[in-house]
Amino acid sequence: MNLLFEEDGAFKTGTILTDNDASLQVETPHGKRLKLKSNHVLMRFAQPSAGDLLLRAEAEAEGLDTEFLWEVCGDDEFAFIDFAREYFGHEPSPVESAAVLLRLHAAPIYFHRKGRGRFRKAPAEILQAALAGLEKKKQQAAAIERMRDELLAGTLPEELRPLLRQLLYKPDRNRLETKALEAACAESGKSAAHLFLDCGALGSTHELHFDRFLFEYFPAGTGFPPVEPPAEPTDLPLAAVRAFSIDDAATTEIDDAFSITPTDAGWRIGIHIAAPGIGFGRDSALDAIARERLSTVYMPGNKITMLPEDIVARFTLGEGRDCPALSLYLDVSRDLIVTGHSSRVERVPVVANLRHHDIEPVFNETTLAEGGPDFPWKAELTLLWELATVLEAGRGKPAANQNQVDFNFSVDWSQTTADGPGRIEIGRRSRGSPLDKLVAELMIAANSTWGKALAEAGIPALYRAQTGGKVRMTTAAAPHEGLGVDCYAWSSSPLRRYVDLVNQWQLIAWVKGEAPAFPPKSPDLIAAMRDFELTYAAYAEFQRGMERYWCLRWLRQAGHPQMSARVLRESLVRLEEIPLIFKVPSMPTLPTGTRVQLAIDSTDLIDVDVRATYLETLAPGSGEPAPLDDELDAALPTDAAPPLGFESAGYALALIANPDDPPAAWHGRIVPGPDLPFDAVPGAALVRDGDAVTVASNDEAARLNDRIRDERTRAGIVDDTTTTTGSDIHSSAKRR
Repeated sequence: MNLLFEEDGAFKTGTILTDNDASLQVETPHGKRLKLKSNHVLMRFAQPSAGDLLLRAEAEAEGLDTEFLWEVCGDDEFAFIDFAREYFGHEPSPVESAAVLLRLHAAPIYFHRKGRGRFRKAPAEILQAALAGLEKKKQQAAAIERMRDELLAGTLPEELRPLLRQLLYKPDRNRLETKALEAACAESGKSAAHLFLDCGALGSTHELHFDRFLFEYFPAGTGFPPVEPPAEPTDLPLAAVRAFSIDDAATTEIDDAFSITPTDAGWRIGIHIAAPGIGFGRDSALDAIARERLSTVYMPGNKITMLPEDIVARFTLGEGRDCPALSLYLDVSRDLIVTGHSSRVERVPVVANLRHHDIEPVFNETTLAEGGPDFPWKAELTLLWELATVLEAGRGKPAANQNQVDFNFSVDWSQTTADGPGRIEIGRRSRGSPLDKLVAELMIAANSTWGKALAEAGIPALYRAQTGGKVRMTTAAAPHEGLGVDCYAWSSSPLRRYVDLVNQWQLIAWVKGEAPAFPPKSPDLIAAMRDFELTYAAYAEFQRGMERYWCLRWLRQAGHPQMSARVLRESLVRLEEIPLIFKVPSMPTLPTGTRVQLAIDSTDLIDVDVRATYLETLAPGSGEPAPLDDELDAALPTDAAPPLGFESAGYALALIANPDDPPAAWHGRIVPGPDLPFDAVPGAALVRDGDAVTVASNDEAARLNDRIRDERTRAGIVDDTTTTTGSDIHSSAKRR
């Protein structure tokens, strides 16, 4: 005797070996034996064989009309054998009964299951709704297939056109358009960005990266809402000075200028900072704009200003104007010692905007040593450089980054290349020039002097502090060890940084003897600090990303030439001609600083990636190679410090690919120190046995960090109420 039964939602057949009241021993057509409960049996039969029943029943079921079965079926619950008997008008054969069962089971819209082998006809209204839903799904599937085919053919479906940004940067997987795009990506092996470029939906790869940033941080666009222009202050005294600024040619937000006035004891050195804080105050419409943006965004060939351009033009220190300014005057003796200082809110006559490209050829280390040619402002610049040298020595810190090179990116948007609008030029400029030192030291003097003045007056301010190697924003006037000053309050760039604007409001109140815009323990001040630090880091990361993109554009413009590079660590190199860092897997292990020749194999402007092949090791270039840390720190803020803040005696690092999994499931490798790969970042770390770092879990690491921070707080090193910190490795930001 054979039987039909149901197991795991499937119909199966077998031959009965033994039959008890509650269970049976059954052998399937494939020879498998199993124990089966009696209530799982749907039908017993002698013919055909167990192996033939379902095959014949499936063929028989093809001739059964589901809709007709539904129409002739009664409204009450029924067993399939009873319905087969009624349908055929005679005692059904096992094949006929099984065929009815298979057809009923395959039509859940028409027949609802009520148990093993039992069904009930779906009510008419429910059936109609289900059929309508089924038809809708068919139409949706057809639409998805059509849109997919259009994408594969290089045509952008009209349905996708208004959804491009969402599909690229934040897809909704419940939408048909997203499903069609994903299907096209899967079939073509291309990313969504590649497909949209093929369709002409994106003008260029630059548009892709720039628009992704705008989508996240400027969803409403980069335009400014209409605002009433601030009233020009009419009661400011006119300073009896001739001020001049020093900036790059492209600088429009001229924040600072200088002046020199001879005195009986020496000179009075004026440091004049543009003062938008005089024109508008806290809680104004312009404050809301600046508070939302928090900083100017810089990138090669473009920028997004913190303030509207007409407001910038009104307060920038442009030549030929009497400009509102917050001025710091340093009383300097003839032996270049600062003997006192004073601050004023005033109008400053700006008589010249000096530009680096004009001044540096005649004012540099060589011309200073040799006397150099005469040119306007030579005497003033020389005096300020001599003062800067004394100020630098007084800080006890050497000039920062003197062995490094700055790379200036210039985009000519009037030209178009094969990769889209814009032709890139990348120039080199050595840091630590006399002009660099001059400006840097006077800005440090202003920011540290004003920060100390606000602290002594009990007026809250926002400071940059560095203790134990970590740079952070804080409302406490803590030391900045990297600069060698007691405190450092960003105040010199109020046109392009919100922190500086906040500090300027506080300084103006201090100078005028008025109540500050942000009183002590102001929660708004702390919130602004935290938002600024996150956003500023995100903007900087975007700038670095766009510089990397334009480096690849430069390589493509040049036809992927062979390039010389220097080894940073392991397979990590940096090109010598442009600031591009990447890995070369084919390169042998070479000492840090080794010069190598590379073949640039390919560049990907969408993934912003480059592939290169090692060719040969080159002879050392002229001069000693810069230390490794200098090369790596070039991509960090100028006031950044090594992440540890202490000297390591050596270590080993376990790189774990899946640190949040149980330890038994970890996948990783051990990397001996100190040659840690530049991009090796464990998810979490725990010191074990004093000689190794092993990854435990992110939660465990977080608890360890909390314990460390608690101890630093109890020791008075950290004030949790006034300090916010971020990661040395990863930075992220979210608009608020």
